[in-house]
Amino acid sequence: MADSDVALDTFSPANRACVRRLLATSRERPDLSGYPQSKLGAVLILLYEEAGELRVLLTTRSKTLRTHPGQTALPGGRVDDTDASFIETAYREAHEEVGLPLSSPDIHTVAVLEPAISLYKIIVTPVVAILTRPSLLNELKAEESEVFCIFTHPLRAVLDPTIAKSEPLVDIGTEDWPYEVELHSTSDTVVPLLGNMKYRMHRFRSSASPIKGLTADLLIQTAKIAFGHSPTYEQYVLGQLQTFKEISAFVTDGLIKVKESA
Repeated sequence: MADSDVALDTFSPANRACVRRLLATSRERPDLSGYPQSKLGAVLILLYEEAGELRVLLTTRSKTLRTHPGQTALPGGRVDDTDASFIETAYREAHEEVGLPLSSPDIHTVAVLEPAISLYKIIVTPVVAILTRPSLLNELKAEESEVFCIFTHPLRAVLDPTIAKSEPLVDIGTEDWPYEVELHSTSDTVVPLLGNMKYRMHRFRSSASPIKGLTADLLIQTAKIAFGHSPTYEQYVLGQLQTFKEISAFVTDGLIKVKESA
């Protein structure tokens, strides 16, 4: 992929500022070398501009997959032996899943953000990139064994769900949005597989399947950096661990341990 320090002539001034905030992200990346490769993965957060909005490429997973069938996902997967970096993992998986070119002058890596831990205890590193020629999206093709459909969503809508009102959203009460609320549904729970950790599940109505769980969390993280402000809603339940450092403090042998009282 092309160097991340790119000209942003195709972006509006506001969206150039978003990309520059992502480029300037200077969070210290955690050392993941101590984790087994089988526990490491990466996803691609591919952003482009359309009608003045930054949009993100998403997929609905095949309904025949063993894990998370029919759910919204970012292109991505587990690290392979041949991958030299998380960036390479993200692009390889995007190529396999939706046919995104492995090398293109129109795709530019912007940032590698803080990882998150999935329900299955996979440490997922988000790789943010920009697409400067949106017509390339017309050339993408879903790998049917993995992907049911390809769609996009305004990134800003995960901070302010009302932004999505102008989208061709799925009908309320259908399989693709089985909730009574119009745009954004939440529920608070504890996650037994992650040591009964408190967690607020976010779900966003889209033009395809709901954007929820880890995918929603990663997009919220990206949008907060890009737009420089917090969501219009309460992101976390009281007592929820919020950073990879906090959560990984309880990881031993791939398991999350409950925090001991001080």
